[in-house]
Amino acid sequence: MAQAETANQATPGKTTIDPAEIEKFSAIADEWWDPFGKFKPLHKFNPVRLAYIRDAACAHFGRDRQAKKSLEGLRLLDIGCGGGLVAEPMTRLGAEVVAIDAAERNIKTALAHAGPLGLDIDYRNTSVEELAAAGEPSFDVVLNMEVVEHVADVDLFLETAAGLVKPGGMMVMATINRTLKALALAKIGGEYILRWLPAGTHDPRKFVKPEEAKAALTRAGMNVTAEAGVGYNPFMDIWRINDDISVNYMLTAVKR
Repeated sequence: MAQAETANQATPGKTTIDPAEIEKFSAIADEWWDPFGKFKPLHKFNPVRLAYIRDAACAHFGRDRQAKKSLEGLRLLDIGCGGGLVAEPMTRLGAEVVAIDAAERNIKTALAHAGPLGLDIDYRNTSVEELAAAGEPSFDVVLNMEVVEHVADVDLFLETAAGLVKPGGMMVMATINRTLKALALAKIGGEYILRWLPAGTHDPRKFVKPEEAKAALTRAGMNVTAEAGVGYNPFMDIWRINDDISVNYMLTAVKR
């Protein structure tokens, strides 16, 4: 596939990296692939977001979502990839995956896990603005999954990420809404009552409202084409797509 387009250059002197967030996730990087460890909630949530990404990409690019290699031929960027929980399945679906994370320990964990499985994933210890400034060829699909709420500058992050999407390409974003309900469930409930996540994982002041994300993406040349909520069913112990975006939500946007 032609890769002649290059990403927009990042704004000099500005960064999306929050050192405290990098340190926080570096400290637990060894636990990414433990389904019963500190990332247990993400392992339970992962099937829902993987299906959403696959279905959105297949619908946009006219692919058969039931095909084993439904994303074959698509170049995909996974920003804030962590230990590779999204990058590995996207690779198995046939995508050519570049996966980046600002925490070196996350990348080392991801490489150590993917290597023995024979998965060819281009893991890089870098930030989105460094990738853009290096003139990286743009991507068919860019993923921002549970990373926006951890960056230092949301507008800069989304603007730079959007610059890495090819014209006609797409972005999928997942994050947490800044509402009282999200504070109660995602922060207080998830970290202090149910102890799904280590205390301090999220700063509710950094949660992003959908209208804020949409405005930033629109300014960056993207059209938001779909949104969905993601809710937890405690009786069945599963996550499901729904229409309630008051806590967890996902957006799909297409580059104009």
